[in-house]
Amino acid sequence: MLERLFVLVQYTLPRYWLTALVYRCTRIRSRAFKNFLIRRFVRLYDVDLDDVMLEVPDGFATFNDFFVRELADGARPIAPEPDALVSPVDGTVSSAGRLRGNSILQAKDIDYSLTELLAADIDDARLFADGTFATLYLAPHNYHRVHAPVDGELVKAHYVPGDLFSVNGPTVARLPGLFCRNERLLLHFSTAIGRVVVVFVGAMNVGSISTPWTGEIRPRRSGTIESLALGAAPVTVRKGALLGWFNMGSTVIVLLPDGACEWIDGLTAGAAVRMGARIGRLAGGRP
Repeated sequence: MLERLFVLVQYTLPRYWLTALVYRCTRIRSRAFKNFLIRRFVRLYDVDLDDVMLEVPDGFATFNDFFVRELADGARPIAPEPDALVSPVDGTVSSAGRLRGNSILQAKDIDYSLTELLAADIDDARLFADGTFATLYLAPHNYHRVHAPVDGELVKAHYVPGDLFSVNGPTVARLPGLFCRNERLLLHFSTAIGRVVVVFVGAMNVGSISTPWTGEIRPRRSGTIESLALGAAPVTVRKGALLGWFNMGSTVIVLLPDGACEWIDGLTAGAAVRMGARIGRLAGGRP
């Protein structure tokens, strides 16, 4: 009952106003204020600080800097096997498996449309019919940087304006089409096993999404889908390379074409994943 009420209350909240407020508060540079927020956050969410590169809290100029913190070198070893597809994030599996044609499982008894998720190009959706997907939720305590699951070349990036509902478990289980409603950033990669897409899904209190190529992208309630400039030179990434980060937490969806990958045993709803660890076995290379 409480979870259903939580979802209903979200419809009444000023989601964009709250997100803008969180954006401003998390960038306040007052040493006393940001240190207070960081210490309270660490205690509230039992954040593991063992792998953090900088000293906590004094090594961070703002709370947001702490939230998108880097980890020490070697903290997340990248699975070296050539056929390893690795987790792009630290987080929890929301769902994973095979698409049924154009349909992706969101939660028990709830599916959503791949075409609506990708939004920008129907031809892109056709590439992933009957393919594989993994939806990975980043909780507040998680490391919030996103990395490449495979080697590839970034060929295009689209920003899709949308809503800012929460993407936590109760909302995913009760709000149909959640990932198609919310704003999202789509990164398309050309790889040895075909096209791979990494989807950054925005959410309430996610003040922005950032990548090394697009800079910071602030939420937009509406408007046209935007193709983001990537520069003249090809953008090649290696498995485990940094793709971007959430300024506050959210969800990442990985899409692969039919026959490109098999998920490892145990990659099911509720399973914990760590960035760089193998979560799938890639098929033999193909153009």
